[in-house]
Amino acid sequence: MLKNPETKYRPFNAPIDLPDRQWPSRRLTAAPRWLSTDLRDGNQALANPMGSEHKQRFYDMLVAIGFKEIEVAFPSASQTEFDFVRRLIGEDRIPDDVTIQVLTQSRTDLIARTFESLESAHRAIVHLYNATAPLFRRVVFGMEQHEIVDLAVTGVTAMLKESLKRPETAWTFEYSPETFCFTEPDFALEICERVLDVWRPTPERPAILNLPATVEVAMPNVYADQIEWFCRHISRRDAVVISVHPHNDRGTGVAAAEQALLAGADRVEGCLFGNGERTGNVDLVTLALNFYTQGIDPGLSFPAMRQVVETVEHCNGIPVHPRHPYAGELVHTAFSGSHQDAIRKGFAAHEQCNDGIWEMPYLPIDPVDIGETYEAVIRVNSQSGKGGVAWVMEQDRGLKLPKRLQADFSAHVQKLADDIGRELDAADIWHCFENCYLPRPTDRFVLMDYEETGRAGQRLFVGRIAIDGEVCSLSGRGNGLISRVVAALEEAGGPLVDIADYQEHAIGHGASAQAAAYVECRTTDGRTVFGAAIDPDVATASVRALLSAANNVG
Repeated sequence: MLKNPETKYRPFNAPIDLPDRQWPSRRLTAAPRWLSTDLRDGNQALANPMGSEHKQRFYDMLVAIGFKEIEVAFPSASQTEFDFVRRLIGEDRIPDDVTIQVLTQSRTDLIARTFESLESAHRAIVHLYNATAPLFRRVVFGMEQHEIVDLAVTGVTAMLKESLKRPETAWTFEYSPETFCFTEPDFALEICERVLDVWRPTPERPAILNLPATVEVAMPNVYADQIEWFCRHISRRDAVVISVHPHNDRGTGVAAAEQALLAGADRVEGCLFGNGERTGNVDLVTLALNFYTQGIDPGLSFPAMRQVVETVEHCNGIPVHPRHPYAGELVHTAFSGSHQDAIRKGFAAHEQCNDGIWEMPYLPIDPVDIGETYEAVIRVNSQSGKGGVAWVMEQDRGLKLPKRLQADFSAHVQKLADDIGRELDAADIWHCFENCYLPRPTDRFVLMDYEETGRAGQRLFVGRIAIDGEVCSLSGRGNGLISRVVAALEEAGGPLVDIADYQEHAIGHGASAQAAAYVECRTTDGRTVFGAAIDPDVATASVRALLSAANNVG
Protein backbone atom coordinates (compact mmCIF):
# COMPACT_ATOMS: atom_id res chain seq x y z
CA MET A 1 0.00 0.00 0.00
CA LEU A 2 1.27 3.45 -0.90
CA LYS A 3 2.12 5.82 1.90
CA ASN A 4 -0.24 8.37 0.34
CA PRO A 5 -2.75 6.32 -1.67
CA GLU A 6 -4.78 9.39 -2.64
CA THR A 7 -1.96 10.42 -4.96
CA LYS A 8 -2.83 7.69 -7.47
CA TYR A 9 -6.36 9.04 -8.05
CA ARG A 10 -7.27 11.93 -10.29
CA PRO A 11 -10.41 13.98 -9.65
CA PHE A 12 -13.01 13.80 -12.38
CA ASN A 13 -12.97 16.92 -14.48
CA ALA A 14 -16.35 17.43 -16.13
CA PRO A 15 -15.84 19.70 -19.15
CA ILE A 16 -19.28 21.31 -18.76
CA ASP A 17 -19.60 25.08 -18.98
CA LEU A 18 -23.08 25.81 -17.65
CA PRO A 19 -22.98 29.10 -15.73
CA ASP A 20 -26.71 29.63 -16.28
CA ARG A 21 -27.75 26.18 -15.04
CA GLN A 22 -31.45 26.07 -14.23
CA TRP A 23 -31.91 22.81 -12.35
CA PRO A 24 -30.95 24.06 -8.83
CA SER A 25 -33.94 26.42 -8.73
CA ARG A 26 -36.50 23.95 -10.07
CA ARG A 27 -38.89 21.83 -8.03
CA LEU A 28 -40.17 18.36 -8.79
CA THR A 29 -43.94 18.35 -9.17
CA ALA A 30 -44.58 15.02 -10.89
CA ALA A 31 -43.09 11.55 -10.87
CA PRO A 32 -41.03 10.31 -13.84
CA ARG A 33 -41.68 7.33 -16.05
CA TRP A 34 -40.30 4.33 -14.19
CA LEU A 35 -38.50 1.30 -15.57
CA SER A 36 -37.62 -1.63 -13.35
CA THR A 37 -34.54 -3.43 -14.55
CA ASP A 38 -34.56 -5.95 -11.68
CA LEU A 39 -35.12 -8.87 -14.06
CA ARG A 40 -32.21 -7.88 -16.32
CA ASP A 41 -29.60 -5.56 -14.77
CA GLY A 42 -30.42 -6.67 -11.24
CA ASN A 43 -30.56 -10.32 -12.24
CA GLN A 44 -27.16 -10.32 -13.93
CA ALA A 45 -25.63 -8.97 -10.71
CA LEU A 46 -26.80 -11.97 -8.64
CA ALA A 47 -24.41 -14.74 -7.63
CA ASN A 48 -27.20 -17.15 -8.57
CA PRO A 49 -29.36 -15.57 -11.29
CA MET A 50 -33.09 -16.14 -11.09
CA GLY A 51 -34.68 -19.06 -12.85
CA SER A 52 -37.93 -18.68 -14.75
CA GLU A 53 -40.18 -19.29 -11.72
CA HIS A 54 -38.40 -16.68 -9.61
CA LYS A 55 -38.45 -14.25 -12.51
CA GLN A 56 -42.17 -14.83 -12.98
CA ARG A 57 -42.88 -14.20 -9.31
CA PHE A 58 -40.80 -11.03 -9.37
CA TYR A 59 -42.44 -9.86 -12.61
CA ASP A 60 -45.94 -10.36 -11.20
CA MET A 61 -44.98 -8.28 -8.16
CA LEU A 62 -43.62 -5.47 -10.35
CA VAL A 63 -46.89 -5.37 -12.27
CA ALA A 64 -48.85 -5.25 -9.00
CA ILE A 65 -46.68 -2.37 -7.71
CA GLY A 66 -47.61 -0.40 -10.81
CA PHE A 67 -44.60 -0.51 -13.15
CA LYS A 68 -45.65 0.18 -16.74
CA GLU A 69 -42.22 -0.49 -18.24
CA ILE A 70 -40.24 -3.55 -17.15
CA GLU A 71 -36.91 -4.69 -18.58
CA VAL A 72 -37.49 -8.41 -18.45
CA ALA A 73 -34.46 -10.05 -20.01
CA PHE A 74 -31.30 -10.09 -22.10
CA PRO A 75 -32.75 -12.63 -24.57
CA SER A 76 -29.57 -13.30 -26.54
CA ALA A 77 -27.58 -14.03 -23.37
CA SER A 78 -29.07 -17.45 -22.60
CA GLN A 79 -31.90 -19.82 -23.44
CA THR A 80 -33.43 -19.16 -20.02
CA GLU A 81 -33.66 -15.44 -20.79
CA PHE A 82 -35.03 -16.06 -24.28
CA ASP A 83 -37.62 -18.55 -23.02
CA PHE A 84 -38.82 -16.18 -20.30
CA VAL A 85 -39.70 -13.53 -22.87
CA ARG A 86 -41.48 -16.12 -24.99
CA ARG A 87 -43.41 -17.30 -21.93
CA LEU A 88 -44.65 -13.81 -21.11
CA ILE A 89 -45.87 -13.30 -24.67
CA GLY A 90 -47.15 -16.83 -25.34
CA GLU A 91 -49.08 -17.07 -22.07
CA ASP A 92 -50.50 -13.54 -22.47
CA ARG A 93 -48.96 -12.37 -19.18
CA ILE A 94 -48.38 -8.76 -20.26
CA PRO A 95 -51.23 -6.41 -19.25
CA ASP A 96 -52.48 -3.97 -21.86
CA ASP A 97 -50.92 -1.00 -20.04
CA VAL A 98 -47.50 -2.63 -19.50
CA THR A 99 -44.61 -2.63 -21.99
CA ILE A 100 -41.77 -5.09 -21.67
CA GLN A 101 -38.21 -4.08 -22.53
CA VAL A 102 -35.23 -6.20 -23.54
CA LEU A 103 -31.53 -5.40 -23.86
CA THR A 104 -29.08 -6.20 -26.63
CA GLN A 105 -25.50 -5.42 -27.52
CA SER A 106 -24.69 -3.82 -30.85
CA ARG A 107 -24.16 -7.03 -32.82
CA THR A 108 -26.42 -7.98 -35.69
CA ASP A 109 -26.71 -11.64 -34.71
CA LEU A 110 -27.65 -10.75 -31.14
CA ILE A 111 -30.12 -8.15 -32.38
CA ALA A 112 -31.82 -10.71 -34.64
CA ARG A 113 -32.09 -13.15 -31.74
CA THR A 114 -33.55 -10.38 -29.55
CA PHE A 115 -36.30 -9.55 -32.03
CA GLU A 116 -37.01 -13.26 -32.47
CA SER A 117 -37.77 -13.47 -28.73
CA LEU A 118 -40.34 -10.67 -29.12
CA GLU A 119 -42.27 -12.25 -31.99
CA SER A 120 -46.02 -11.44 -31.76
CA ALA A 121 -45.65 -8.98 -28.87
CA HIS A 122 -48.24 -6.21 -28.97
CA ARG A 123 -45.57 -3.67 -28.10
CA ALA A 124 -42.00 -3.73 -26.81
CA ILE A 125 -38.96 -1.58 -26.11
CA VAL A 126 -35.66 -2.79 -27.57
CA HIS A 127 -32.67 -1.30 -25.77
CA LEU A 128 -29.26 -1.20 -27.43
CA TYR A 129 -26.09 -0.04 -25.72
CA ASN A 130 -22.38 0.38 -26.28
CA ALA A 131 -19.75 1.99 -24.08
CA THR A 132 -18.50 5.40 -25.18
CA ALA A 133 -16.09 6.75 -22.53
CA PRO A 134 -12.39 7.36 -23.30
CA LEU A 135 -11.26 4.76 -20.76
CA PHE A 136 -13.38 2.06 -22.42
CA ARG A 137 -12.42 3.13 -25.95
CA ARG A 138 -8.76 2.93 -25.03
CA VAL A 139 -8.57 -0.03 -22.64
CA VAL A 140 -11.55 -2.28 -23.39
CA PHE A 141 -12.22 -1.91 -27.11
CA GLY A 142 -9.13 -0.30 -28.62
CA MET A 143 -11.36 1.87 -30.81
CA GLU A 144 -11.39 5.46 -31.94
CA GLN A 145 -14.45 7.68 -31.66
CA HIS A 146 -15.54 7.12 -35.26
CA GLU A 147 -15.43 3.35 -34.75
CA ILE A 148 -17.64 3.63 -31.67
CA VAL A 149 -20.10 5.71 -33.70
CA ASP A 150 -20.07 3.14 -36.51
CA LEU A 151 -20.75 0.37 -34.00
CA ALA A 152 -23.79 2.19 -32.66
CA VAL A 153 -25.12 3.12 -36.12
CA THR A 154 -24.73 -0.46 -37.35
CA GLY A 155 -26.68 -1.73 -34.37
CA VAL A 156 -29.55 0.74 -34.51
CA THR A 157 -29.84 0.21 -38.27
CA ALA A 158 -30.18 -3.53 -37.68
CA MET A 159 -32.86 -2.83 -35.07
CA LEU A 160 -34.84 -0.76 -37.56
CA LYS A 161 -34.64 -3.49 -40.21
CA GLU A 162 -35.75 -6.20 -37.77
CA SER A 163 -38.68 -4.08 -36.61
CA LEU A 164 -39.90 -3.53 -40.18
CA LYS A 165 -40.18 -7.31 -40.56
CA ARG A 166 -42.70 -7.31 -37.69
CA PRO A 167 -45.12 -4.43 -38.31
CA GLU A 168 -47.76 -5.95 -36.02
CA THR A 169 -45.71 -4.87 -32.96
CA ALA A 170 -45.60 -1.28 -31.73
CA TRP A 171 -41.86 -0.79 -31.34
CA THR A 172 -40.01 1.73 -29.18
CA PHE A 173 -36.25 2.03 -29.58
CA GLU A 174 -33.85 2.90 -26.77
CA TYR A 175 -30.17 3.70 -27.02
CA SER A 176 -27.66 4.02 -24.17
CA PRO A 177 -24.24 5.60 -24.62
CA GLU A 178 -23.04 3.45 -21.76
CA THR A 179 -20.56 5.20 -19.46
CA PHE A 180 -22.22 8.49 -20.45
CA CYS A 181 -21.26 10.18 -17.18
CA PHE A 182 -17.55 10.07 -18.05
CA THR A 183 -17.87 10.44 -21.81
CA GLU A 184 -16.97 13.77 -23.42
CA PRO A 185 -20.29 15.69 -23.65
CA ASP A 186 -19.77 16.61 -27.30
CA PHE A 187 -19.10 13.01 -28.24
CA ALA A 188 -22.10 11.68 -26.28
CA LEU A 189 -24.25 14.21 -28.11
CA GLU A 190 -22.75 13.33 -31.49
CA ILE A 191 -23.32 9.61 -31.19
CA CYS A 192 -26.91 10.09 -30.00
CA GLU A 193 -27.60 12.44 -32.91
CA ARG A 194 -26.32 9.82 -35.33
CA VAL A 195 -28.62 7.24 -33.73
CA LEU A 196 -31.62 9.55 -34.09
CA ASP A 197 -30.73 10.14 -37.75
CA VAL A 198 -31.33 6.43 -38.32
CA TRP A 199 -34.49 6.06 -36.24
CA ARG A 200 -36.10 9.42 -37.11
CA PRO A 201 -38.41 9.51 -34.07
CA THR A 202 -41.45 11.75 -33.92
CA PRO A 203 -43.40 13.23 -31.02
CA GLU A 204 -46.03 10.54 -31.69
CA ARG A 205 -43.40 7.75 -31.79
CA PRO A 206 -40.54 9.00 -29.59
CA ALA A 207 -37.24 7.23 -29.03
CA ILE A 208 -35.59 6.83 -25.63
CA LEU A 209 -32.07 8.09 -25.02
CA ASN A 210 -30.82 6.59 -21.78
CA LEU A 211 -27.88 8.43 -20.19
CA PRO A 212 -26.33 6.16 -17.54
CA ALA A 213 -24.15 7.03 -14.62
CA THR A 214 -22.68 3.60 -15.22
CA VAL A 215 -20.04 4.21 -12.58
CA GLU A 216 -20.43 7.23 -10.33
CA VAL A 217 -17.33 9.34 -10.86
CA ALA A 218 -18.48 12.71 -9.48
CA MET A 219 -21.00 14.34 -7.19
CA PRO A 220 -24.69 14.33 -8.21
CA ASN A 221 -24.63 18.01 -9.19
CA VAL A 222 -22.08 17.22 -11.91
CA TYR A 223 -24.40 14.55 -13.33
CA ALA A 224 -27.26 17.06 -13.24
CA ASP A 225 -25.17 19.55 -15.20
CA GLN A 226 -24.43 16.88 -17.80
CA ILE A 227 -28.12 16.04 -18.15
CA GLU A 228 -29.21 19.68 -18.44
CA TRP A 229 -26.51 20.39 -21.00
CA PHE A 230 -27.54 17.35 -23.05
CA CYS A 231 -31.25 18.25 -22.90
CA ARG A 232 -30.47 21.76 -24.16
CA HIS A 233 -28.38 20.56 -27.10
CA ILE A 234 -30.07 17.41 -28.38
CA SER A 235 -32.16 17.93 -31.49
CA ARG A 236 -35.70 16.54 -31.81
CA ARG A 237 -36.16 17.11 -28.05
CA ASP A 238 -39.91 16.76 -28.43
CA ALA A 239 -39.39 13.36 -30.04
CA VAL A 240 -36.98 12.04 -27.42
CA VAL A 241 -37.53 10.68 -23.91
CA ILE A 242 -34.46 11.37 -21.77
CA SER A 243 -33.89 8.48 -19.40
CA VAL A 244 -31.30 8.11 -16.64
CA HIS A 245 -29.80 4.98 -15.17
CA PRO A 246 -27.76 5.95 -12.08
CA HIS A 247 -25.57 3.52 -10.24
CA ASN A 248 -24.56 4.00 -6.63
CA ASP A 249 -20.76 3.74 -6.46
CA ARG A 250 -20.46 6.93 -4.39
CA GLY A 251 -23.63 6.17 -2.44
CA THR A 252 -25.46 9.04 -4.13
CA GLY A 253 -27.59 7.21 -6.70
CA VAL A 254 -30.90 8.55 -5.34
CA ALA A 255 -29.58 12.12 -5.16
CA ALA A 256 -28.18 11.81 -8.70
CA ALA A 257 -31.55 10.62 -10.01
CA GLU A 258 -33.50 13.39 -8.28
CA GLN A 259 -31.14 16.08 -9.54
CA ALA A 260 -31.16 14.57 -13.05
CA LEU A 261 -34.95 14.90 -13.05
CA LEU A 262 -34.62 18.54 -12.04
CA ALA A 263 -32.21 18.90 -14.96
CA GLY A 264 -34.78 17.67 -17.47
CA ALA A 265 -34.78 13.87 -17.46
CA ASP A 266 -38.15 12.21 -18.05
CA ARG A 267 -37.54 8.62 -17.01
CA VAL A 268 -35.59 6.62 -14.41
CA GLU A 269 -34.27 3.07 -14.66
CA GLY A 270 -33.34 1.21 -11.49
CA CYS A 271 -34.02 -1.71 -9.18
CA LEU A 272 -36.05 -2.31 -6.05
CA PHE A 273 -33.86 -1.74 -2.99
CA GLY A 274 -30.91 -0.81 -5.21
CA ASN A 275 -29.80 -4.22 -6.43
CA GLY A 276 -27.24 -4.27 -9.23
CA GLU A 277 -23.54 -4.55 -10.04
CA ARG A 278 -21.09 -3.38 -7.39
CA THR A 279 -23.03 -1.03 -5.09
CA GLY A 280 -26.13 -1.38 -7.23
CA ASN A 281 -28.53 0.66 -9.33
CA VAL A 282 -30.58 3.53 -8.01
CA ASP A 283 -33.08 2.33 -5.41
CA LEU A 284 -36.55 2.75 -6.91
CA VAL A 285 -38.37 2.13 -3.61
CA THR A 286 -36.54 4.95 -1.88
CA LEU A 287 -36.84 7.25 -4.89
CA ALA A 288 -40.58 6.61 -5.34
CA LEU A 289 -41.42 7.06 -1.66
CA ASN A 290 -39.35 10.24 -1.55
CA PHE A 291 -41.91 11.61 -4.03
CA TYR A 292 -44.72 10.25 -1.88
CA THR A 293 -43.56 12.12 1.23
CA GLN A 294 -43.47 15.36 -0.75
CA GLY A 295 -47.14 15.10 -1.66
CA ILE A 296 -46.44 13.79 -5.18
CA ASP A 297 -48.10 10.62 -6.45
CA PRO A 298 -45.17 8.40 -7.53
CA GLY A 299 -47.38 6.20 -9.68
CA LEU A 300 -46.08 3.18 -7.78
CA SER A 301 -47.82 1.64 -4.79
CA PHE A 302 -46.42 -0.26 -1.81
CA PRO A 303 -49.46 -1.08 0.36
CA ALA A 304 -47.78 -4.21 1.76
CA MET A 305 -44.08 -3.41 2.06
CA ARG A 306 -43.29 -6.55 4.06
CA GLN A 307 -44.53 -8.73 1.19
CA VAL A 308 -42.40 -6.80 -1.29
CA VAL A 309 -39.34 -7.21 0.90
CA GLU A 310 -39.97 -10.93 1.34
CA THR A 311 -40.41 -11.48 -2.39
CA VAL A 312 -37.26 -9.56 -3.32
CA GLU A 313 -35.20 -11.34 -0.65
CA HIS A 314 -36.52 -14.71 -1.81
CA CYS A 315 -35.87 -14.10 -5.50
CA ASN A 316 -32.53 -12.26 -5.17
CA GLY A 317 -31.12 -14.23 -2.26
CA ILE A 318 -29.98 -10.91 -0.75
CA PRO A 319 -31.40 -9.53 2.52
CA VAL A 320 -32.83 -6.03 2.72
CA HIS A 321 -30.94 -4.16 5.42
CA PRO A 322 -33.01 -3.45 8.57
CA ARG A 323 -32.08 0.24 8.26
CA HIS A 324 -32.99 0.45 4.56
CA PRO A 325 -35.04 3.64 3.93
CA TYR A 326 -38.79 3.07 4.26
CA ALA A 327 -38.57 -0.72 3.94
CA GLY A 328 -36.18 -1.90 6.67
CA GLU A 329 -37.73 -3.58 9.68
CA LEU A 330 -36.19 -0.98 12.03
CA VAL A 331 -36.95 2.23 10.13
CA HIS A 332 -40.20 2.88 11.99
CA THR A 333 -38.52 2.12 15.30
CA ALA A 334 -37.01 4.48 17.86
CA PHE A 335 -34.66 3.38 20.62
CA SER A 336 -33.55 6.81 21.83
CA GLY A 337 -35.56 8.07 24.77
CA SER A 338 -35.89 11.60 23.38
CA HIS A 339 -37.05 10.23 20.02
CA GLN A 340 -39.56 7.97 21.71
CA ASP A 341 -40.99 10.81 23.76
CA ALA A 342 -41.31 13.03 20.69
CA ILE A 343 -43.08 10.30 18.71
CA ARG A 344 -45.48 9.58 21.58
CA LYS A 345 -46.38 13.25 21.84
CA GLY A 346 -46.72 13.43 18.08
CA PHE A 347 -49.27 10.65 17.98
CA ALA A 348 -51.22 12.27 20.80
CA ALA A 349 -51.30 15.59 18.94
CA HIS A 350 -52.26 13.84 15.70
CA GLU A 351 -55.24 12.20 17.37
CA GLN A 352 -56.44 15.50 18.85
CA CYS A 353 -56.14 17.50 15.63
CA ASN A 354 -56.27 15.17 12.66
CA ASP A 355 -56.49 17.54 9.71
CA GLY A 356 -55.40 14.89 7.22
CA ILE A 357 -51.78 16.12 7.13
CA TRP A 358 -49.03 13.82 8.37
CA GLU A 359 -46.64 15.74 10.63
CA MET A 360 -44.86 13.41 13.01
CA PRO A 361 -41.51 13.79 14.77
CA TYR A 362 -38.95 11.37 13.34
CA LEU A 363 -41.47 9.60 11.07
CA PRO A 364 -41.47 11.12 7.58
CA ILE A 365 -44.06 8.62 6.37
CA ASP A 366 -47.11 7.11 8.04
CA PRO A 367 -46.23 3.42 8.43
CA VAL A 368 -49.86 2.50 7.73
CA ASP A 369 -49.50 3.83 4.17
CA ILE A 370 -47.03 1.07 3.31
CA GLY A 371 -48.77 -1.68 5.23
CA GLU A 372 -46.80 -1.38 8.45
CA THR A 373 -48.22 -1.01 11.97
CA TYR A 374 -47.61 1.23 14.93
CA GLU A 375 -46.76 -1.65 17.29
CA ALA A 376 -43.13 -1.61 16.21
CA VAL A 377 -42.71 2.15 16.18
CA ILE A 378 -41.03 2.21 19.59
CA ARG A 379 -38.95 -0.53 21.15
CA VAL A 380 -37.13 -0.37 24.46
CA ASN A 381 -33.59 -1.11 25.58
CA SER A 382 -31.24 0.33 28.20
CA GLN A 383 -30.90 3.54 26.15
CA SER A 384 -34.64 4.20 26.04
CA GLY A 385 -36.33 6.94 28.03
CA LYS A 386 -39.56 7.34 29.90
CA GLY A 387 -41.45 8.40 26.79
CA GLY A 388 -40.77 5.12 25.03
CA VAL A 389 -41.71 3.04 28.03
CA ALA A 390 -44.93 5.04 28.48
CA TRP A 391 -45.77 4.58 24.79
CA VAL A 392 -45.39 0.81 24.99
CA MET A 393 -47.59 0.67 28.09
CA GLU A 394 -50.27 2.78 26.43
CA GLN A 395 -50.23 0.87 23.14
CA ASP A 396 -49.95 -2.61 24.66
CA ARG A 397 -52.09 -2.23 27.81
CA GLY A 398 -54.01 1.01 27.47
CA LEU A 399 -52.33 2.53 30.54
CA LYS A 400 -51.69 6.28 30.51
CA LEU A 401 -49.01 6.63 33.15
CA PRO A 402 -48.69 9.95 35.00
CA LYS A 403 -45.45 11.78 34.21
CA ARG A 404 -43.76 11.24 37.56
CA LEU A 405 -44.70 7.58 37.49
CA GLN A 406 -43.22 7.38 33.98
CA ALA A 407 -39.89 8.63 35.30
CA ASP A 408 -39.91 6.22 38.25
CA PHE A 409 -40.89 3.25 36.08
CA SER A 410 -38.29 4.11 33.43
CA ALA A 411 -35.51 3.64 35.98
CA HIS A 412 -36.80 0.14 36.76
CA VAL A 413 -37.03 -0.72 33.06
CA GLN A 414 -33.51 0.51 32.36
CA LYS A 415 -32.15 -1.56 35.22
CA LEU A 416 -33.96 -4.62 33.89
CA ALA A 417 -32.54 -4.01 30.39
CA ASP A 418 -29.04 -3.62 31.84
CA ASP A 419 -29.44 -6.79 33.90
CA ILE A 420 -30.63 -9.02 31.05
CA GLY A 421 -28.55 -7.30 28.36
CA ARG A 422 -31.06 -7.25 25.53
CA GLU A 423 -33.94 -5.33 24.04
CA LEU A 424 -37.15 -5.60 26.06
CA ASP A 425 -40.42 -6.59 24.48
CA ALA A 426 -43.90 -5.55 25.64
CA ALA A 427 -44.23 -8.64 27.85
CA ASP A 428 -40.96 -7.84 29.65
CA ILE A 429 -42.13 -4.30 30.33
CA TRP A 430 -45.54 -5.42 31.56
CA HIS A 431 -44.05 -7.96 33.99
CA CYS A 432 -41.74 -5.24 35.30
CA PHE A 433 -44.73 -2.94 35.87
CA GLU A 434 -46.65 -5.70 37.64
CA ASN A 435 -43.73 -6.37 39.98
CA CYS A 436 -43.17 -2.71 40.74
CA TYR A 437 -46.65 -1.26 41.20
CA LEU A 438 -49.59 -3.66 40.99
CA PRO A 439 -51.03 -5.49 44.01
CA ARG A 440 -49.95 -9.09 44.59
CA PRO A 441 -51.33 -11.80 46.89
CA THR A 442 -47.99 -11.94 48.75
CA ASP A 443 -47.96 -8.22 49.60
CA ARG A 444 -47.97 -7.05 53.23
CA PHE A 445 -51.30 -5.21 52.73
CA VAL A 446 -53.95 -7.03 50.66
CA LEU A 447 -57.53 -5.81 50.26
CA MET A 448 -60.13 -8.48 50.98
CA ASP A 449 -63.31 -6.35 50.81
CA TYR A 450 -64.65 -3.01 52.02
CA GLU A 451 -67.64 -0.72 52.19
CA GLU A 452 -68.35 2.93 52.94
CA THR A 453 -71.05 3.95 55.43
CA GLY A 454 -72.52 7.17 56.74
CA ARG A 455 -73.80 10.36 55.19
CA ALA A 456 -72.00 12.85 52.95
CA GLY A 457 -69.24 14.61 54.88
CA GLN A 458 -69.25 11.89 57.57
CA ARG A 459 -68.48 8.81 55.56
CA LEU A 460 -66.49 5.96 57.06
CA PHE A 461 -64.25 3.41 55.33
CA VAL A 462 -64.80 -0.06 56.79
CA GLY A 463 -62.75 -2.85 55.31
CA ARG A 464 -61.07 -6.18 55.79
CA ILE A 465 -57.38 -6.04 54.93
CA ALA A 466 -54.88 -8.86 55.26
CA ILE A 467 -51.79 -7.52 57.05
CA ASP A 468 -48.84 -9.89 56.89
CA GLY A 469 -51.30 -12.69 56.14
CA GLU A 470 -53.68 -11.95 59.02
CA VAL A 471 -57.10 -10.53 58.09
CA CYS A 472 -57.94 -7.42 60.11
CA SER A 473 -61.03 -5.20 60.22
CA LEU A 474 -60.05 -1.55 59.75
CA SER A 475 -61.94 1.72 59.60
CA GLY A 476 -61.03 5.33 58.98
CA ARG A 477 -62.52 8.77 58.32
CA GLY A 478 -61.35 11.49 55.92
CA ASN A 479 -62.35 13.93 53.19
CA GLY A 480 -62.37 11.29 50.50
CA LEU A 481 -62.05 7.56 49.98
CA ILE A 482 -58.26 7.64 49.64
CA SER A 483 -57.79 9.73 52.79
CA ARG A 484 -60.13 7.41 54.71
CA VAL A 485 -58.02 4.39 53.69
CA VAL A 486 -54.84 6.24 54.76
CA ALA A 487 -56.44 6.92 58.15
CA ALA A 488 -57.47 3.29 58.53
CA LEU A 489 -53.92 2.11 57.81
CA GLU A 490 -52.46 4.55 60.32
CA GLU A 491 -54.88 3.29 63.00
CA ALA A 492 -53.62 -0.25 62.31
CA GLY A 493 -49.95 0.76 62.61
CA GLY A 494 -49.35 1.01 58.90
CA PRO A 495 -47.00 3.52 57.22
CA LEU A 496 -47.61 7.26 57.58
CA VAL A 497 -47.92 8.77 54.09
CA ASP A 498 -49.22 11.90 52.40
CA ILE A 499 -51.04 11.67 49.08
CA ALA A 500 -49.07 13.73 46.53
CA ASP A 501 -51.07 12.80 43.43
CA TYR A 502 -53.96 10.63 42.37
CA GLN A 503 -55.07 9.94 38.79
CA GLU A 504 -57.48 7.56 37.15
CA HIS A 505 -58.77 6.74 33.67
CA ALA A 506 -60.86 4.16 31.86
CA ILE A 507 -59.39 1.35 29.80
CA GLY A 508 -61.65 0.39 26.93
CA HIS A 509 -65.32 1.16 26.41
CA GLY A 510 -68.68 -0.25 27.30
CA ALA A 511 -69.46 -3.12 29.65
CA SER A 512 -65.94 -4.55 29.41
CA ALA A 513 -64.21 -1.29 30.39
CA GLN A 514 -61.92 -1.26 33.41
CA ALA A 515 -60.51 1.52 35.56
CA ALA A 516 -56.83 2.23 36.11
CA ALA A 517 -55.81 4.17 39.23
CA TYR A 518 -52.39 5.62 40.11
CA VAL A 519 -51.33 6.91 43.54
CA GLU A 520 -48.18 8.88 44.38
CA CYS A 521 -47.32 9.12 48.11
CA ARG A 522 -44.71 10.91 50.21
CA THR A 523 -43.35 9.14 53.27
CA THR A 524 -42.38 10.85 56.51
CA ASP A 525 -38.70 10.42 55.67
CA GLY A 526 -39.12 12.24 52.32
CA ARG A 527 -39.27 9.33 49.93
CA THR A 528 -41.74 9.04 47.03
CA VAL A 529 -43.55 5.77 46.38
CA PHE A 530 -46.08 4.80 43.73
CA GLY A 531 -48.87 2.30 43.48
CA ALA A 532 -51.29 1.33 40.71
CA ALA A 533 -54.24 -0.97 40.27
CA ILE A 534 -56.71 -2.08 37.61
CA ASP A 535 -60.27 -3.07 38.48
CA PRO A 536 -63.74 -2.95 36.91
CA ASP A 537 -64.74 -0.60 39.75
CA VAL A 538 -62.89 2.71 39.91
CA ALA A 539 -63.26 3.05 43.71
CA THR A 540 -61.84 -0.43 44.28
CA ALA A 541 -58.98 0.34 41.87
CA SER A 542 -58.11 3.46 43.89
CA VAL A 543 -58.09 1.54 47.23
CA ARG A 544 -55.92 -1.21 45.83
CA ALA A 545 -53.55 1.36 44.28
CA LEU A 546 -53.07 3.04 47.65
CA LEU A 547 -52.38 -0.28 49.36
CA SER A 548 -49.85 -1.07 46.62
CA ALA A 549 -48.08 2.22 47.35
CA ALA A 550 -48.10 1.35 51.06
CA ASN A 551 -46.48 -1.96 50.23
CA ASN A 552 -43.70 -0.09 48.43
CA VAL A 553 -42.84 1.95 51.51
CA GLY A 554 -40.98 -1.09 52.80
